[in-house]
Amino acid sequence: MSKQIPAMSNIKGDFSAGLVVFLIAIPLCLGIALASGAPLFAGLIAGILGGIVVGSFSGSHLSVSGPAAGLITIVAAAILKLGTWETFLLAVFLAGAFQLMLGFVKAGVIANYFPSNVITGMLTAIGISIIITQIPHAVGHDEQAEGQLAFIQVSGENIISSALSSIRHIQLGAAIITAASIAILLYWSKIPKVGSIPAALVAVLSGVGINQLFIATGSGLALEQSHLVTLPVADSVNGFFSQFSMPDFSQLMNSQVWIVAATIAIVASIETLLNLEATDKLDPLKRYSDPNRELRAQGIANMASGLIGGLPITSVIVRSSANINAGGRTKVATIAHGTLLLVCAALIPMLLNMIPLSTLAGVLLVTGYKLCKPAVFKQMFAKGKYQWIPFVVTVLMIVFTNLLVGVAVGLCVSILFLLWGNMKTPYLFSKEHYRTGDMFVLELSQEVSFLNKANILLTLDKMPDNSTVIIDAAKTTYIDQDVLDIIREFTQIKAPQKQIKVVLRGFKEAYKINNTDHLFMNGEKESPVAVTHSQGTHKELLKELSVN
Repeated sequence: MSKQIPAMSNIKGDFSAGLVVFLIAIPLCLGIALASGAPLFAGLIAGILGGIVVGSFSGSHLSVSGPAAGLITIVAAAILKLGTWETFLLAVFLAGAFQLMLGFVKAGVIANYFPSNVITGMLTAIGISIIITQIPHAVGHDEQAEGQLAFIQVSGENIISSALSSIRHIQLGAAIITAASIAILLYWSKIPKVGSIPAALVAVLSGVGINQLFIATGSGLALEQSHLVTLPVADSVNGFFSQFSMPDFSQLMNSQVWIVAATIAIVASIETLLNLEATDKLDPLKRYSDPNRELRAQGIANMASGLIGGLPITSVIVRSSANINAGGRTKVATIAHGTLLLVCAALIPMLLNMIPLSTLAGVLLVTGYKLCKPAVFKQMFAKGKYQWIPFVVTVLMIVFTNLLVGVAVGLCVSILFLLWGNMKTPYLFSKEHYRTGDMFVLELSQEVSFLNKANILLTLDKMPDNSTVIIDAAKTTYIDQDVLDIIREFTQIKAPQKQIKVVLRGFKEAYKINNTDHLFMNGEKESPVAVTHSQGTHKELLKELSVN
């Protein structure tokens, strides 16, 4: 059970956050569509549905969905392979159907097996990638489309060489707007009385105002349209609706369509689960999102996207982290951003086309820094080599390859460290026995790794209300940070909500968990039900707890 807040209790903050995410989403949606070789409007459709549809059906309070940079290569290749845009839309529709089924069969459980050092590494790497990829836009060298975070860009250039080459092509007007935007973002909240107005909105309006001033005065600092947001502009209502497309269902028996659909479903689902886990870690209220419900929401949105001409949709950490940084606390922010995309794309595209890409780069540079600031590296280093080395490997691999490859390598390194640790100190498991009672003892084994994370999480979640739980770590020599975080969350948040009394014993000082060994009820210690945690028997334990 996670801490909940009423959907309307933070309406001002959520709408402000939705506005910020909307402004950031415009160039990202268009850039990803351009890089994918798809119609520009297809990116906007994916952004709209990612906000409104996923936001409505998802259980996540803060995750924001839309077209994803991680699918650019797959989408570009699939469009060429299938021959027509309408055939590709059929593959998107079927991919959504696959995701919907994955949600119903509870495939989202794999999210419980992502170690925290890899997730933290992913967030840090994305922050670094955002900073590097936004440098060209910040100085007015807008040759690369927005939204590309992979090391090798679609043009063949890598993000580092692109950033370095942009220094030789600085557009002074863009650099001035970026600097002004960053200054506003950092200091606006400190100004009395007006500080409550969203800083990102002020930064964007200031960027527009500065450029319009340059234009009005005939200054050479004025930015051309190539340095501004470029939304498709329809000349009529019919022109607007003509930008939507329908899938070609006559290709339903084409085996290549099903292969592309399965590929999109698998990659999009993995990216979504990774981003969902990362977003939950950034949530100031420490809420938990149901991954199976998220897969179902993504499936519905992708089916809709395929039906009306949009790109594939996933949860996107860039927009999600921007949402959190801007003060979003409920799904109202996500839905608001999608609604704004729809309204503005239909009614006022010309006004949005006045926004400089450099002012949006300023917003993203600040967001990226918050994800990868030096304090994150210090915290991970302090946790020891079992956390530090997989974290660093994940960061480097994501920055120099892409998200999926980086996470896969980071996960492999975590497993190798686990196996190495097991060779030094093998697991010791005890036999399980039960008898009726209202006190439970969870005796941790000698080595507790992140692979035990899901079992321990499920076991603690099954503990009945008004019971007493003793967590005994006396025999342990190593407990993974993920498991320690689960125990802390259970003790401080979940147990009080269910009126569960928790006794902690045997925890070493290095674990940074305080022992509370002395439990007396009516002056005497009660005889507990002996429940020793062991790998491979947690299903029987959960069944027994469900019965009791």
